[in-house]
Amino acid sequence: MNTLSQLPAWRALWSHFTRARDWHMRSLFGTDPDRAQRYWIEQSGLTLDYSKNRITDQTLTLLIELAREAGVPEQINAMFRGDKINTTEHRAALHIALRNRSNTPIVVDGEDVMPKVNDVLARMSRFAHAVRSGEWLGYTNQPITDIVNIGIGGSDLGPLMVCQALKPFAHPRLSMHFISNVDSSQLKEVLRRVHSETTLFVVESKTFTTHETLTNAHTAREWFLHRAQDEAAVARHFVAVSTNQQAVADFGIDPANMFEFWDWVGGRFSLWSAIGLPIMLSLGEKNFLAMLDGAHSMDNHFRTAPLEANMPVLLALLGIWYINFFGAGSHVITPYDQYLHRFPAFIQQLDMESNGKQTARDGQPVDYETAPIIWGDTGINGQHAFFQLLHQGTHISPIDFIASLDRRGSLPGHHEILLANMFAQGEAFMRGKGAEEVRDELEDQGLSAEELEALLPFKVFGGNRPSNTLLLSRLDPFCLGALIALYEHKIFVQGTIWNINSFDQWGVELGKRLAKTIFDELSGTTGIFIHDASTSRLIQLYHASNRTASAR
Repeated sequence: MNTLSQLPAWRALWSHFTRARDWHMRSLFGTDPDRAQRYWIEQSGLTLDYSKNRITDQTLTLLIELAREAGVPEQINAMFRGDKINTTEHRAALHIALRNRSNTPIVVDGEDVMPKVNDVLARMSRFAHAVRSGEWLGYTNQPITDIVNIGIGGSDLGPLMVCQALKPFAHPRLSMHFISNVDSSQLKEVLRRVHSETTLFVVESKTFTTHETLTNAHTAREWFLHRAQDEAAVARHFVAVSTNQQAVADFGIDPANMFEFWDWVGGRFSLWSAIGLPIMLSLGEKNFLAMLDGAHSMDNHFRTAPLEANMPVLLALLGIWYINFFGAGSHVITPYDQYLHRFPAFIQQLDMESNGKQTARDGQPVDYETAPIIWGDTGINGQHAFFQLLHQGTHISPIDFIASLDRRGSLPGHHEILLANMFAQGEAFMRGKGAEEVRDELEDQGLSAEELEALLPFKVFGGNRPSNTLLLSRLDPFCLGALIALYEHKIFVQGTIWNINSFDQWGVELGKRLAKTIFDELSGTTGIFIHDASTSRLIQLYHASNRTASAR
């Protein structure tokens, strides 16, 4: 396969960019009254307005050709066939099988994976029903009131984000808690609020050896046994999502309450699997399945729609345009919905862990930019924080505005104010405010000519800042499922164009290995090994500080 920089469409895009970089969106809208109608797509309960981008039809034509030359259609088909597209780990990437509601066979190593997927889903449903209905009782024969999920990374961010986003659909008796940080303050604060008799712990670790997760899980187990005083009671209050049955049994969890997933499920793509057990416990089977339906609807669209009308492909190509041609090093996610306040962090992991790579699939270093830095917050809060940089800073950071059209459940007037702000910000980022507009405004305020000219440059907004607007018909399980799948596929398309493997994450391994060595040194189980001077001094400072504390 040709490298990206050798593709004809890539070279044509660079030639096109020499003209496009000077375009202003004000002019593009002024000369093309049908622009907003053309750059608009509706699918799976989502509406995407991508007209506020520095593009024309020619730009899109060249970007679509780039996708074809980079093999995007072939890679989409390979993923849905179950090919081992995760080449460095020799695995398929089949999160799409987890929400394959059509139940069409998907074969890996000669085996249709769908019967196992459906079996685990059925077991999750039976268990969730038992807990939600009150049939599942704790060691004092009381129903469960609190569920504590213990995981990290994809075993935390996905379930946490979904449970927060769909809180109006949650069971009224069940309170959800999520523990990921090995800093004990997070676990301590949760344990202060729950009772051993009515708390269910869900321990999520594929290997059941993840250091942070198992540290928190064992501490929770000690806390529980201090109160229950009965090892047998652990089985009523701890369940596992794992593949290591022996380690789960050694912990005291009944293997019948271990929910399996597979090596073709990447952590950051795993909320559709048994990792989503906390979601099903909170929302119930019906809503969990509706979320799978939404994702499956987006999957079908992604698999079958032509590239020029394919929502994930279009979002991916717009990102390529800004990252690789305009030099945009970051991308902002700004949901105008408090229930989606964890969505930026979820997409941050999904995108940066997938495409934060510098090595192409052939093992050679890339000579172009890959994943942007993903960041953001709820839009209303962002307006009073980082939007200043987005409006007048020196960086180009494309923005995704996300909101729900449905105002049901909102207090009178609130939703209108919310969307008024979002629509206004998109317009302001696009239009800006020129010097003449500022001059007229300041003259109306009665400023003297001298005062006006001194203040004028500070109030000019260049505008021309790109954004996408994503509107959900309603923030419900179906639309949220479609929204998550949209971003999953967008990231996959970008990885395909950059010729990198979006499904491994070798970059996290080095820090884990070094942390194990330093942990032994800090805890005193080994001597101090040779480190760089800075790390050695930090270890010595820790020991000195704790010797001083012990002497007090």
